[in-house]
Amino acid sequence: MAKKVLIGILIVVVLAALAWANLSMKHTTGVSVNVEKLQVRDLESTVSASGKVQPRRTVLVSNEAAGKVLRLAVREGDIVTKGQVLVEIDPTQLQTTVENRQASLESARSTLSQMTVQVENAKVAQAQAAETFRRAEAQLKAGLIARDAYERAQNDVKTQSANVKSAEQAVITQQQRVKQEEANLSSAQIDFTKVRVYSPIAGIVTQRLIEEGEMARYSQLAGGVDLLAIADMSGVQAEIDVDETDIPFVRIGQVTKVTIDALPDKAFPGHVTEVGNSPVTAASGSAGRATNFKVKVLIDGNVPNVRPGFTCTAVITTAVRPKVLAVPSQAMTVRELIVDAQGNVVKPTPVPGRSTTLPVAPQEPKEGESRKEIEGVFTVKDGKAVFVPVKLGISGEKYFEVLSGLSAGDEVVVGPPTVARSLRDGDAVKIVAPLTLPGVAPGK
Repeated sequence: MAKKVLIGILIVVVLAALAWANLSMKHTTGVSVNVEKLQVRDLESTVSASGKVQPRRTVLVSNEAAGKVLRLAVREGDIVTKGQVLVEIDPTQLQTTVENRQASLESARSTLSQMTVQVENAKVAQAQAAETFRRAEAQLKAGLIARDAYERAQNDVKTQSANVKSAEQAVITQQQRVKQEEANLSSAQIDFTKVRVYSPIAGIVTQRLIEEGEMARYSQLAGGVDLLAIADMSGVQAEIDVDETDIPFVRIGQVTKVTIDALPDKAFPGHVTEVGNSPVTAASGSAGRATNFKVKVLIDGNVPNVRPGFTCTAVITTAVRPKVLAVPSQAMTVRELIVDAQGNVVKPTPVPGRSTTLPVAPQEPKEGESRKEIEGVFTVKDGKAVFVPVKLGISGEKYFEVLSGLSAGDEVVVGPPTVARSLRDGDAVKIVAPLTLPGVAPGK
């Protein structure tokens, strides 16, 4: 009797173990997935691109006087102030020109003095001729002189009057010449002051385009030659190359943060001032050809210790969405589905007994239906993966804005990547916590 009782107890234990195992198998059926519950977040869409720091204004300094360069007072990289002497040109030729102009002016003034005396002499002769004519006129009336003597006296008056006018006109002409020589001397003196070249702005010397001992040529038509380049670093801008896929979202005035490799641990605020309309770069790589557009970002305020050509990275904020439903970027996937004539997704016919992600024969579209790649996510409902088409808005760093298709609190599949890539609508799933490295919080 005791033996029969023991056998009965063993049978009950075995049946209970089998029932527990069967129940456990049912509870653990399906692939393991990681999910994230959707929340409302503040999203910020950005475009990032790299480039170079450049001055907002660069001035090329040229000479206004010809001659040999005697001294270059600055080197590349020197900081200069407005009005500082940069270059000294040999003044010998210009000094000689000044002296020649001075001598010409003195000569002209001396000639003018002589002509003034000649005017006075002509006026005296005119007065004497007039007096002689007056006496001849009285004598002619008294019958004391002949008619021809009277006429000679009369003609002499006319001649002396003409001499006075000629002498006065010569004085006027010489006065004009004196003024011309004075202007020539003034011009030569001004040119002589140009043997020193001064900085027109405060900034940094970025290039020396001439060396000591070289000739600085100058002509009235062509002007001088470029001697130095000075960058005004009080207004600094970042010139970055933005990919063609991002350029439609970039607008003038958008807020930007600029980081400079040579000045780490600090971001400088700025804003977009110019967006290029023509491609500036066409670099070919292993993935094909990439086209970039030039975008200029003005950095707000001063940037200490900055140099032209520093490498920088600019992050442009193209859109901001406060308090919107956001889906993780790793949850998004694309599936080829069958849609009807109105574009609605046609749910696949369930496969009996299917509980894994083993591949099955694709469903064929019926009349009026077609295949279409649709972007969406997998949600978990009643232990099943359900593909939900999603319409997205802006993209943040890790999240996309949800415009339609999902609601707050929905659980979407975010991993593991190998499972998410092969997951199909209707697959059985079980939710597990994602693996994390020691000291690293989930989702980081």
